[in-house]
Amino acid sequence: MGYRLSLLEKSPIDEGESASGALKRTLELAQKAERWGYHRFWLAEHHNTDKLAISSPEVVIAWILAHTQRIRVGSGGVMLQHYSPYKVAENFNVLSSLAPGRVDLGVGKAPGGLPLSTRALQYAVDPALKGDFADQLRLLDDWLNAKPNDTQGDTLFATPLPPQSAGRFLLGASEQSARLAASLNWNFVFAAHLNGDQTEIGRTLSAYTHDSQGRRALLAVSVIVAETAAKAEELAADKQAFRVIGSDGQSVTVGSVAQAEAYIRQSTAASHKIEERVSSIITGTAEQVHHQLEELQARYGVEEFVIDTPLAQPQARLASLELLAAESRALA
Repeated sequence: MGYRLSLLEKSPIDEGESASGALKRTLELAQKAERWGYHRFWLAEHHNTDKLAISSPEVVIAWILAHTQRIRVGSGGVMLQHYSPYKVAENFNVLSSLAPGRVDLGVGKAPGGLPLSTRALQYAVDPALKGDFADQLRLLDDWLNAKPNDTQGDTLFATPLPPQSAGRFLLGASEQSARLAASLNWNFVFAAHLNGDQTEIGRTLSAYTHDSQGRRALLAVSVIVAETAAKAEELAADKQAFRVIGSDGQSVTVGSVAQAEAYIRQSTAASHKIEERVSSIITGTAEQVHHQLEELQARYGVEEFVIDTPLAQPQARLASLELLAAESRALA
């Protein structure tokens, strides 16, 4: 097996459970992932939902770093459009000072929620000063790169300055995002768990490898593993994805028609269209799933997969990830 496995965790809140319970399970999963051999453990950012417990990945990253020893921990990702690039740089410089060499800063372009939360997060922000996403990412990169050169104390830095900066990853699903990542010398993660179009994946990963002079992107994929292929397919049967596209150019991927309709109600765009996404979930036994990952590696030259397991049931999620890791160790 010539690829690494990493995890994307959303901290789903089970029926009848509190957010505290979900976050406790997230920590337990991180500790198990470290023992099982996963390379990274990333936390997603979601707002205004009673289904997921993480609205501030940075806080949870610090907690998990304090209770693990080796695994890299990071954001998958910080939704940069809502925040000051300077503050994001400060947050991750603090984390990198707490655990040098173990912190990843993953940045995403998506809103991480519906329009109501986006407006609340961006309250009093001047769009003219904010710039577009590429401008924000360049500013963030500048703050992360800044080094002291003014002994008078009149130069601004994102302090503290860590002994080793966080790893930098741009999460995206387009050629434009891949080229932006390459231009800044950032790692790129293609979000195939949200956009499984094989043509788009191939075009985007090729663009990144070309522009970055040979670097390989990571591939985020949705995976459900079970003891039998039939059981895995059963677990995946009700999983859907829809893309909502507004006339204002804003778009979002959601998991149900109800969420798509809520987005439209909250949006200020004049019109919208909803596109159903073809399921891109990889299902099967651990052996079958690894075979499919090997095919993706051969096709795209991927050296690391970020695994998203879209199951709310705690035991099914845990079993899926443990089975996948056990087969990975067997192949190694």
